[in-house]
Amino acid sequence: MRRILLPLAAGIVLGGIVHILTIFAMPQLAQHDAYARLSRFGKTNEIVQIPEPTPFESALPRLDPAFVYAACVYDLSRGPLAFSVPATPDMTSIAFFTRQGRVFYSLNDRAAGRGAIELQLMTGQQRALLPSNSEITAADRLIVESPSMQGIVFIRAFVREEGARPLLRSRLANAKCVPAGIR
Repeated sequence: MRRILLPLAAGIVLGGIVHILTIFAMPQLAQHDAYARLSRFGKTNEIVQIPEPTPFESALPRLDPAFVYAACVYDLSRGPLAFSVPATPDMTSIAFFTRQGRVFYSLNDRAAGRGAIELQLMTGQQRALLPSNSEITAADRLIVESPSMQGIVFIRAFVREEGARPLLRSRLANAKCVPAGIR
């Protein structure tokens, strides 16, 4: 009996370790991750609207049909980016993801001033190079530090009524993702 239990226990432990390592490795090894899927819709550092999800097809898994979506696949290797997203009547949110799909920052339109969410996205090294200007306070300039050079900015706007969908799409069409200082 003991000859059977020891190899069985070792097999279970080894199988558990392999299972856990596989789960953690999947985001890095996936070839059709969100970054690759969204890259097909447009250029890097450009806001693109994501097609409406249907019961049979969706650009990304589990998109809620009660929202209108847009995204910017970004690359900070050429410098910081400036984002401007118009607020919508009900709710607008922005989430920042690394290339591997980890969320590192999010906010909604409650943080919007003057009817738009405006911020700058940059790495820690790029932020360290910013001149310190005593006239510009942290409240005047919202800066989000990205832990990676590449990632996704995901924008969503709530659709209260189906008839408002075209209006929300036109508002999100005015969103900008441009090199900082060119807005």
